[in-house]
Amino acid sequence: MVEKDTETFFEDFLRKKSVFSDKKALQASYIPETVLHREIQIKQVANVLAPSLKGDKTSNTFVYGKTGTGKTLTVKHTTQKLASVAEKEKLPLKVIYVNCKLKRSADTEYRLIAQLARELGKEIPPTGLPTEEVYRSFFKALNKQNQNYVIILDEIDQLINKMGDNALYNLTRISEEDTTSQISLIGISNDIMFVDGLDPRVRSSLSEEEIVFPPYNALQIQSILKQRAEFAFNKGVLGQGVIEKCAAYAARDHGDARRAMELLRVAGEVADRKNTKTITLEDIDEAEEKIDRDRIMDIATTQPKQYQVVLYSIISLQRGRESLFTGEVYGVYKSLCSKINISTLTQRRVSDIISEFDMMGVVNAKVISKGRYGRTREISLEIPEATLQKTKSILEDSIHI
Repeated sequence: MVEKDTETFFEDFLRKKSVFSDKKALQASYIPETVLHREIQIKQVANVLAPSLKGDKTSNTFVYGKTGTGKTLTVKHTTQKLASVAEKEKLPLKVIYVNCKLKRSADTEYRLIAQLARELGKEIPPTGLPTEEVYRSFFKALNKQNQNYVIILDEIDQLINKMGDNALYNLTRISEEDTTSQISLIGISNDIMFVDGLDPRVRSSLSEEEIVFPPYNALQIQSILKQRAEFAFNKGVLGQGVIEKCAAYAARDHGDARRAMELLRVAGEVADRKNTKTITLEDIDEAEEKIDRDRIMDIATTQPKQYQVVLYSIISLQRGRESLFTGEVYGVYKSLCSKINISTLTQRRVSDIISEFDMMGVVNAKVISKGRYGRTREISLEIPEATLQKTKSILEDSIHI
């Protein structure tokens, strides 16, 4: 009986009219024909890369800005146009994109170089060879190709956090090798501070050009949402003020357009499940609560123990305070490590973890200068009050406090 009911549910679902016409238009991977409010940055990327069409090596470029500010979208949009012209004119130029957060493609030096070698047509087994041999295969493939490559390393800070800067050093030095092909790197990061820990030679080579992406404001996010909504939804399904409310939420979250699109998509799914024909302001509120709850709970339960201890330290310190500093968090963290008998990470590594929480939207970690005493982070929690106690309880159970 239950089986029959489930089958009927799926059959009814197939026939039911959705508020969506093409949900993919609200996904982060979607690249519209026109990228709004990033004309300056598109021009900057295009100016850097244009010489590659004439066979010249272009400057390595570091692109940074907060999550959801259009970094990946802009770079992908611009390099797609570059590749299109190269193909049309039969020029020896190829663009390679690698997301350094994906485990299968870039969680070790071996896998990263193997992935790049595969892009050049050289088949490398997932494991089993010495890393030096993988490099040799990669160089051999480079020499055979005789063309220019633009390699995009998205979330490049994740690459460095996982394996250090050896792979990056080798990639930035390839042009000095006797190869017939040339490589230009574009590194994309949410965290400008990660470059501080790089070998000075890598840092100067990677940052030959720097392009900064500022957050979007509420009006810019509104126009982006309107552009995507035209493709994503059937006509007439968006209720009064829905776009504006999504934009306001996202502007509050440091101009994160990706979050605004996720909010609009989830609100559409909420409306579909209710079997209503329009998306309302109530659907936006419900979507906001669902996204926050799911995201925070997921982070609290799935992060490694050291991450959980850092997050618990921040929550313990917050108690009515507007902001904290890295040193204060590290003091509580060290005390907790001693209490629960786990090894203590360096303050630099804890700062990296705080950066990752900032990227996840769990905290807001703003870099501030203390003059000759260097830089620190001003940290504030971004966990909704309604979810805070539950998050704290989950962490207490997990780290056995």
